[in-house]
Parts: sequence; structure tokens; C-alpha cells
Amino acid sequence: MESFDVAVVGAGPAGSTAALAARRGGADVVLLDRSDFPRDKPCGDGLAPEVFDVLAALGVGDAAAGYPAVPTLRLVSPGGEVVARALHAGTRTIPRQVFDHRLVAAAVDAGVRFRRHRVRSVEQLGDRVVIDGTFTARVVVGADGAGSVVRQALGHPGNPPGHVALAIRGYAPAPAGPPEQRIVTIPGRWPAYAWSFPIGDGRANVGYGELLRGEALTRGYLLAQLGALLPDLELDAATDWRGHHLPLSTRRPAPGRGRLVLAGDALSLINPFTGEGIYYAVVSGTLAGAAAAGAVSATGGADVADRYRRALTRRLGGHLRHTAVAARLGRWPRLADAAVRAARDDQRVFDTLLAVGLADGRLTPAALWRIARRL
Repeated sequence: MESFDVAVVGAGPAGSTAALAARRGGADVVLLDRSDFPRDKPCGDGLAPEVFDVLAALGVGDAAAGYPAVPTLRLVSPGGEVVARALHAGTRTIPRQVFDHRLVAAAVDAGVRFRRHRVRSVEQLGDRVVIDGTFTARVVVGADGAGSVVRQALGHPGNPPGHVALAIRGYAPAPAGPPEQRIVTIPGRWPAYAWSFPIGDGRANVGYGELLRGEALTRGYLLAQLGALLPDLELDAATDWRGHHLPLSTRRPAPGRGRLVLAGDALSLINPFTGEGIYYAVVSGTLAGAAAAGAVSATGGADVADRYRRALTRRLGGHLRHTAVAARLGRWPRLADAAVRAARDDQRVFDTLLAVGLADGRLTPAALWRIARRL
């Protein structure tokens, strides 16, 4: 068996940043994934500028190279209210096939060993964790997505209906006109929305998602909703349709136990307000990797779960409480309409809502007051 200080399961943004942070902390790290890279991953591909701040702190400074910032976001509320405002630092749309490959390459360049391996079993045995009888590590970071094997090893079930969304994504010709990100919500199935995010190469990432409530949603239904909400899209010319589940942060398991910790989607770190997960992935991955390296150095890995839980609470605890409140309030369509009206009237409200939905912002009293006035 190959032996390491830290094994990271899953090489998406959470896994790659965890591996990179652990390696920067001096640990001997292996990064495991069932796929070779580059590989596709269904996602909206939208990346807030704060994502690149986290990556820059890890020494990854070129993750956005070649992909221009999109200057404007247009949002349509369930009742038809519209706001279109400037994104101060701009967001980028980078296909996960490109973005994830860049992060894996950065981790490998830093000395992380990458192994293509589908993980099926994870078992804590004394002071080691055994993976499929093939690898052992003092600490394992589970960053293996919505169906996480590491999460199952910790005894945590997947998210139940009401706390998981389903979305479909494809790539279509970008609509004519100045580039802007568009999100159009739907009153009858709220909370749900369609999106169109231009990439900058003549294509746009397009899709539709909604909260699962127990009934099955078919591919045909999802595509029909997308076409109804964004009728100008050339869906007949779209390619690479793929569906994916989004485990929302309103039903998170414990972040770890013993020598196992979870990051990204495996920890249900998907913003319930917007469905965004990349920022959470790189933040939680960075914290998990740093905690793993610190625990291995100090205690042989025994206290990694406590270290990680404290770091995660300090960094995201307050924000996650605010997103849970925003998700509950946002399920009232009239309040969503009022929020869009307030954002249309005041750039500060727009910026606050954007920070809550795409990064780690919090609802401010001033923003809440302005939204309440617009009810």
C-alpha cells in the first residue's frame, strides 16, 4: 500500500485546493479521482472574483487567464421585476473542464501526487485511514461531491428533499449584444431559475435548476422550463447537456470526525440562495488542507476534525447563518420581488445581495431596511 500524510478524495476545486494547502503546509499528499484531467463537470461555471483571491493566496495566480470578466448581471424576479447593474470586479465564466484542470495542475506542480482511482471504501484503523486496501493516510479529506464515499463512511446520509436541487447545464451560442450574466426566476416553481452566462468564446453556459420536493424531474421538463424563461437561446444548437444535484447548505452534516473531514459539495456547501458552490469549495478545501497539514505535524492527525471545524466556523459560520435566513425569506416570492426592486434602486443593496449569494457576505441592517420598504 502507498502511504501518505494526507489523502484527498476528489480532485474538483475543493479537493485540489485541499491538496495544495496541505502540501504548502509541508504534508506528503496524494490526490485521488476517478477521472483523468481535463474532464467535464456539470456546473454553471460562474466564478466570483473572491474565488481568485483565495487561489492567489495559495499561489495560483493564473486560474482565470484567457477568460474575460463579465461586467453586468441582469436578474428577473418571480414577479417580473428587473435589475441590471454593474459587477464591480466582474465575474468570469470558465468551463470546469478548464478550471478544474488548472487547479489539479497547480497542485501537482507543488508536489502533490495525483492518482486516477475510484474510491469505494474508507476505513479508520487506529492512527491510519485505509482507502480500498490500496492507500493509507493519517488524514483523509473527502471532496468527492454530492455522492461522497467519505461522507457515507462518516455515517451521514445525503440531503433529503427540500434541501437539494437539480439542475441541467449545456453550452449554447451566446446571445447577441453586450455580454451580461442573466438569471430569470419563475413564480410557479419558485425557488427556481434559468441562467445564461457568456464565456467569451462565442458560447454561453446555459441551464435551469429548481429545488427538489420529492417528485422526479425529467430532462424534458428542465429543458422546457429553460426555453420558456430564456426564449432567445438557440437550444437546438446547444451541446453537452448534463444534469447534476446540488446539496444545499441548509442541511449540512458535521464537518468531520476522527481522521476524516469533508469539504465542498461533500459537506453540502451549496448556497441555498443562489446554488453557487465554487467559492465555498475553494474556501473549505483550503481550510481542510491547512487543518490536515497542521494536525499531522502537531498530533499525527488525531485532532484534524476539531481544527477544521473551528477554522470553518470562524471563516463561514456567520455567513452560513445569513444564507439560511435569506433562503427562508427568499421562498416568499413577494419578498424576492422587493429585494430586486431595492437592488434596482440602490447599488449597495445589489452589492450586498451579490456578496451573500456568491461569496461570504452578510445581510446588512441597511439592506434589509431598504428591502422591507420596497414590499
